[in-house]
Amino acid sequence: MSESDNHHSNDSNENSNETASADSTATEGAPSARTRVRRIAQRASYDHATLHAILDAAYVCHVAFADDHGVHCIPTACWREGDHLYIHGSNGSRMLKLAAEGAQICVTVTHLDGLVLARSAFNHSMNYRSAMIYGAFEVVGEAHKAAALDAFMEHIAPGRVHEARGGNRNELAATTMLRLALDEAVAKVRAHGVSDDEEDLDRPVWAGVLPMALRPLAPERDGDLPPGGEPAYVRDWASRATGAQR
Repeated sequence: MSESDNHHSNDSNENSNETASADSTATEGAPSARTRVRRIAQRASYDHATLHAILDAAYVCHVAFADDHGVHCIPTACWREGDHLYIHGSNGSRMLKLAAEGAQICVTVTHLDGLVLARSAFNHSMNYRSAMIYGAFEVVGEAHKAAALDAFMEHIAPGRVHEARGGNRNELAATTMLRLALDEAVAKVRAHGVSDDEEDLDRPVWAGVLPMALRPLAPERDGDLPPGGEPAYVRDWASRATGAQR
């Protein structure tokens, strides 16, 4: 269930009905050699709309980097503003210190949408939406930290930025804020059913897709209700959770 190329290795070996060679039309527009998808290249997308949609649906990304102790890949909260992906954390973070110094990194985001069960073990796969971004982070200056954190709050719960206490001077000073340009990025998506070999189509085994999704659950309140009751973003979350259970 792996691929020989190092670009988006969450593809399966399903090579019977989908070509594994690079498609020149699919790779057209790749911003760099390291973002050009080679394995099942027709799944690649280099347009901003697809990339932005994948990033905007994410709360967590994985940041890969190397230092004197080896190679690391650390999950961290993320959000997008315009053509940049933002992360933040403690000033003492090893990852943030290295990234702030301009180290080359790779950021990935993946949404798993389903398990694809084929008639042969070899052609099993997964449906997914993924993004990969290369480059170097830049430090967000002190004057813009508060606004960037407000954008993060809006990403988590639209409207909450007007209710929760904002970061004070000491909290902001203890926080490193970084942003990464989306100039060198690629998305890769699989969103279809089974790709079986013709000789397996008559095999008497269940085949199809087992869809999955990240879904909201019922809110869990801490303390008494605030004046005016639940805010709109909590009511919306509760409504989505109820709808997801139907």
